[in-house]
Amino acid sequence: MKTTKLLTLCLFFFASIMVAKGQADKPQTNSPVISFDKLVHDYGTIKQGSDGTCEFTFKNTGKEPLILSNVKSSCGCTVPTWPKDPIIPGQSGVIKVVYDTKRVGIISKTITVISNAETGTVTLSIKGNVIE
Repeated sequence: MKTTKLLTLCLFFFASIMVAKGQADKPQTNSPVISFDKLVHDYGTIKQGSDGTCEFTFKNTGKEPLILSNVKSSCGCTVPTWPKDPIIPGQSGVIKVVYDTKRVGIISKTITVISNAETGTVTLSIKGNVIE
């Protein structure tokens, strides 16, 4: 009889832990969600000294204001600018990236977007080839 009660108690305890863990792993349904129109910008083949500007448009498809806390590039030759004000649900924003096209050769750079969105961090990319 004691064994049955102990076994039942252990199973109940184990089931409670599993239910609690399952709830903790679910994404926060009210958090902001950042949705980009594209994750990669391909300049193709461009001439040295040409305009290296591109834009990544995003939208807050979540239920809370989206705040971009930092946007950083993998190289000093790539300079991002981003909105500093919160992006309310349903609103869009733009991250502008300027690549210095004085350098000749293959372009392969990343831009890391850090925010309070569900995903937390998103990596954008630029690629292409600068010729003389």
